[in-house]
Amino acid sequence: MTGVEIPFTGVRLRFDSTRSFPSLVDALLADVGRQPVPIEAIAKRHDDWASYEREVQDHVGPHGFMLFASFDHGGWIKKAGIDRRVLRVIVGNPLIAITMIRHDVTAGLFAPVELLLTEEDGDRSALTYVRPSSLMVVESNPPLLEAAVALDTKLAALAASITES
Repeated sequence: MTGVEIPFTGVRLRFDSTRSFPSLVDALLADVGRQPVPIEAIAKRHDDWASYEREVQDHVGPHGFMLFASFDHGGWIKKAGIDRRVLRVIVGNPLIAITMIRHDVTAGLFAPVELLLTEEDGDRSALTYVRPSSLMVVESNPPLLEAAVALDTKLAALAASITES
């Protein structure tokens, strides 16, 4: 059996920063939290959306996101001869995600979102991600597009804030 192909084009955004890599990582974690939020465990503690929403809101950072996970690519790529710090970070907010998933559950493929923080030459750094709306909205769906563009805006504000020196 063959799956149905639905082509789309993602848009990658890169925010260069004069911050050092450790400073960029620190700025991000200061905003989204330093420990991953156990979102599934929170869901198990609540029987209704209102109480779940209240507890989730306690974990949301200034730009509306929380930390879900991180992967230190820099820790293993050295073994392949790449001496560079690289951190992949998963951030999101179920209260934002539901604004899209309610219009198309497949939007959940790209919520939460992934950020890549990289060490650059000259003690500089960069933050790269793919614009969520370019991944989520692959067919005409105005309510999904509206919600995804709102996420794009929030994510761009986070990126601009943490990459500023």
